[in-house]
Amino acid sequence: MSEPTADLPAAPGTGPGAFRGPFRPGERVQLTGPKGRLNTITLKPGASFHTHRGVLAHDELIGRDDGSVLTASNGDEYLALRPLLNDFVMSMPRGAAIVYPKDAAQIVAFADIFPGATVVEAGVGSGALSLWLLRAIGNEGRLLSFERREDFAAVAEGNVTAFMGEAPDNWSITVGDLAEALPATVSPGSVDRVVLDMLAPWECLDAVSDALAPGGLVICYVATVTQLSRVVEAMRASGDYTHPEPFETLIRGWHVEGLAVRPDHRMVGHTGFLVTARRLAPGTVLPQLKRRASKTEFSEEDVELWTPGALGERDVSDKRLRKAAREAQRLAERRRHIPSGEGDSDPDAEAESGGGHIPLATAGGSAADETGTVE
Repeated sequence: MSEPTADLPAAPGTGPGAFRGPFRPGERVQLTGPKGRLNTITLKPGASFHTHRGVLAHDELIGRDDGSVLTASNGDEYLALRPLLNDFVMSMPRGAAIVYPKDAAQIVAFADIFPGATVVEAGVGSGALSLWLLRAIGNEGRLLSFERREDFAAVAEGNVTAFMGEAPDNWSITVGDLAEALPATVSPGSVDRVVLDMLAPWECLDAVSDALAPGGLVICYVATVTQLSRVVEAMRASGDYTHPEPFETLIRGWHVEGLAVRPDHRMVGHTGFLVTARRLAPGTVLPQLKRRASKTEFSEEDVELWTPGALGERDVSDKRLRKAAREAQRLAERRRHIPSGEGDSDPDAEAESGGGHIPLATAGGSAADETGTVE
């Protein structure tokens, strides 16, 4: 049996996976069923997790240690674990496509995101990469996120708050174009790292060059080979950077069961390309690499075929965005208003104050209101 809920404090605002000890009311718990299916629930005294086969009371989970196995009313066993950040970003509400964990890990590693760094991120999308960057920079760092669309920023704000329990003080979201907003936000040479996840990052390189400190690093995340070629050539033409280094990451799992050892039939293949380059000191002329002659010339007509309009940008419907924003804000409100250990308050109760919200620099507040459920 679980421990009495009255003896347990509410879950702290440190984010799932970052807290040790027994499960608390208000925490999110990931349940793995007998067939490997995952379900994530928010613990609430007196509530129950229902399937078509049986019922598992939340009170049976509250007070149990992370990694416990519990039995539902029909005899099915469920493994209970706090979700990792990897689990959360793959299941959170989305307004825009996310940066997948395999690419986020490469960004943190190859951009050398370190505790205390000042990092600029554009665009913010649904907030997945923001969570990884916030974890990497620590409490002493600073993350400045820029997003052109207010509805995307609202989804990201809700998702980050839902995971961390509160809006971090060292994070800000500015709604606007990076090329225009960045010079007004930071001093020249004051940024350590810049992460560009956008359709046409080459359009922002002048502003990025001014913001980066000498030796600072820019990393671009692009989806297609035409975008990859365009941004690499733009970096070279600017004269502000070291030789760009493009790459991609592929992940292939393996099936290991006794002597049956083989690659999985499915793998996580291409999701995007990453390009890194370091900021040169002002006035520095980069020595040219000695290479064999090759066909590297291209005409203006070739470049025109690679513009953002020609590449095409797939829009997300307003209906889907509104739904994602509501779901993200719903998760955020649950984390902001966690019930006490006595279970005498409702985590679903509507809050009158907006404590913990990230102020959107040009939006004046969140673009979403609270409604719906994601359980």
